[in-house]
Amino acid sequence: MSDERIIEHGREVVRIEAEALTALTGRINGDFARAVKMIFECSGRVIVTGIGKSGLIARKIVATMNSTGTPAIYLHPADAIHGDLGMVRSEDVVLLISKSGNTEELKQILPIFKRIGARVISMLGNAGPSVLGDHSDIVLDAGVEEEACPHNLAPTASTTAALALGDAMAVALLKMRDFSPEDFALFHPGGSLGKRLILRVDQIMIAGEAVPVVHQAVPLKDAILEITTKRLGATCVVDDERRLVGMITDGDLRRLLERDTDMTNLLAVDVMSTKPKTIPPHTLASTALELMEKHKITQLIVTDEHRAPRGIIHMHDLVQLGLG
Repeated sequence: MSDERIIEHGREVVRIEAEALTALTGRINGDFARAVKMIFECSGRVIVTGIGKSGLIARKIVATMNSTGTPAIYLHPADAIHGDLGMVRSEDVVLLISKSGNTEELKQILPIFKRIGARVISMLGNAGPSVLGDHSDIVLDAGVEEEACPHNLAPTASTTAALALGDAMAVALLKMRDFSPEDFALFHPGGSLGKRLILRVDQIMIAGEAVPVVHQAVPLKDAILEITTKRLGATCVVDDERRLVGMITDGDLRRLLERDTDMTNLLAVDVMSTKPKTIPPHTLASTALELMEKHKITQLIVTDEHRAPRGIIHMHDLVQLGLG
């Protein structure tokens, strides 16, 4: 097969699935709103079930709901009839996913859901009469005109539509819960996004005795010794009240040497930069990184409300944490 034909087939699949999603928007209606409200108001969890390709979509919907504030569990229909139905409670909402609406495995467990007292939402690819549709509290139409499969057999456009409908439910629930980026990060602490939204400067800054600090009246050689000893390439400069008044960096010293090699009588105050970049301790680490990148610097002084230096945060540490 030529490259042109392969490209043509690929584009045809995308076209068919895109048209299926476009058609789906017209079916986001009152039934969809009722389904979302039913889940939002339930005191239990969403039990999502389906088998085959629908089961894979069910697992993805569960993952999306859990990560956006809606507790959900996937229930395999085969496991359900061998004991796992014990996880279902009357306060739960069950979401059945089926292309035909007559999936045998789901037909077997549907009466048990009803007997337990759980409410049932069906997401079906068949808009006509069906066993699941006839016995559900709410039916969501996820049907498509055709599959992207050339034989109209393999679930392709239909699974895409079901997945999109599940995403639509999850995001609608997210907005109803006022689910914030910080809430999202709470459930994703291991990823770079979670770190960006959770880690604060005071949690990762260099603090205590490791922070280089000198008084503004000390000889420059003492400031250089402090920079060398603390190995951060800079030192904070403070006044009598231990308030930050400046900063001396390796770069400042190099520029000084280019102008004047005699440092004998110089004090820290003579060399320091008087407007060092600072950041409050409870600021997000990601904000610190953005500030460093904006000003093309590699470190920030962390100061408290009295402008006393409490720590230093270095870009290398942020990069090592996966924020850069």
